[in-house]
Amino acid sequence: MNRQTILSNKIYLYLTEFFAGMSVMAVELGASRLLAPYFSSSQIVWTIIIGTIMIAMALGNIYGGRYADKNPNPDKLYGRILIAAVWIAFIPVIGKYVILFISAVLIFTVSSNFLIIAGFLACMVIFVFPLFLLGTVTPSLVKYTVDSLNDSGKTVGMLNASNTIGSIIGTFLPTFVTIPAVGTSITFLIFAGILLFLSILYFIYTKTGVKKTAAGIVCFLFCCVAGYSDSFAFWESNLAYEGESVYNYLQVKEDEEQVILSTNVLFGVQSILKKDDSLTGMYYDYALAAPLMADGLKKDSMKILILGNGTGTFASQCRRYFGQSHVTGVEIDEKITKVAKEYFKLPEDADVVTYDGRAYLNVSDETYDVIMVDAYQDITIPFQMSSVEFFTLVKEHLAEDGVMVVNMNMRGKGEGNINQYLCDTISSVFGEVYTADVSGSTNRELYASNSGKLLNHFSQNQKLLSNQELSAMMETVSSNLIKYQAGNYLMTDDKAPVELLGMRVIDGLIQGEIGYYKEIFEKEGIFGLLEEM
Repeated sequence: MNRQTILSNKIYLYLTEFFAGMSVMAVELGASRLLAPYFSSSQIVWTIIIGTIMIAMALGNIYGGRYADKNPNPDKLYGRILIAAVWIAFIPVIGKYVILFISAVLIFTVSSNFLIIAGFLACMVIFVFPLFLLGTVTPSLVKYTVDSLNDSGKTVGMLNASNTIGSIIGTFLPTFVTIPAVGTSITFLIFAGILLFLSILYFIYTKTGVKKTAAGIVCFLFCCVAGYSDSFAFWESNLAYEGESVYNYLQVKEDEEQVILSTNVLFGVQSILKKDDSLTGMYYDYALAAPLMADGLKKDSMKILILGNGTGTFASQCRRYFGQSHVTGVEIDEKITKVAKEYFKLPEDADVVTYDGRAYLNVSDETYDVIMVDAYQDITIPFQMSSVEFFTLVKEHLAEDGVMVVNMNMRGKGEGNINQYLCDTISSVFGEVYTADVSGSTNRELYASNSGKLLNHFSQNQKLLSNQELSAMMETVSSNLIKYQAGNYLMTDDKAPVELLGMRVIDGLIQGEIGYYKEIFEKEGIFGLLEEM
């Protein structure tokens, strides 16, 4: 079989376009999941991914078109597809090491915009080359399929349609099937395998490229063995669970005292279970002031809503310390709820609704004594849950003396920081706003109400506490409470720059944490740093 024979089979060429388009989108979605545990899944990260991939595709289109005119040899095209397949297969093998290496270098060399620079460089190193190669597919196939100007429009239209349909499937398949079922690493291997099979089929059909085909197969098999892992925190050896859901990377650590859930490999605790049923020592303890501020101990029953239930840490505490409370948790990630039942003792009959927090408020007509907003994770702050419109919706679902408590996980500094925006926005909706910094962390708890009795209720209910540990905790909260003086930094559904504001805090935290080591690096270089560490 010669090359002209296979080129005359336009169905095969359309399939090439189809699978190339599908793989590009699958790699793009895989890129977001590979980067998220290290850099978050914020709009900033998505912008970087989309931008770099579009650069790669544009350059590939230009190169592919020019090369096809000079040397219209399909061996070259399918050779590029084979190389792209092997490169994509190597991503789960070395991608996470590349990300950490780039991050480690940049931490000591940049002082601002760390997230943007690190994300961009990681995308350039890991993803641009294979997608550049796939970008050469369309112009090359146009060269091979257009027989005359009489049907060129139809032919190009069919190629574009094949690419688009493939891209659609490549968008839905990883998100809803492969990533939740087998993880990001296997997803990369699946789509690398599809591209490899496509190129192998060509070389078998044309009886060419035996050596490169054999090398591609060997490399792919090696990656299947070495890259068969969903471990992002590869340096951890004692994880109770590590996996992925549609929304998150999930990591569970367990020791003799506690069980912890994190959605980031480097920092952050999203939920915690203390095995001795004591207070957590974290912001959840501060949030327990909200039921007291809502005059909860004087009520026969108390309704509490948690937006961002996680594994149910706050819900469990409320049931433990306020027996008359009925708690409803809203958690968008169903897999977190399943993990909670397996590792965090969440009762099977717990009232947990799988829903987006704001969407739940839109469809619910219930009112609550306490609403906790705990949906902010590192830089990933949902803009739709940080606006005037959202907090107005929360207010409408509070009882007359109800209290909203918000966990703000990044304590910003300087004028116009993320917490100032959040506090000013909340103050535009609620008449009473108080904050308390959580000791030993970057968290800050905010309490808001329109009752005019928040402090009075808190003081009176403190006297009714019988649990000494909780009573001491509430004294700590009371001594840290500060009445917030509102400014004019407001966020709305139309304008809520939470990613950029959060990024500034991340830069500040990084510089604060590694300032000592950075000084050593600047004075003594890498060897001085290694000696110190």
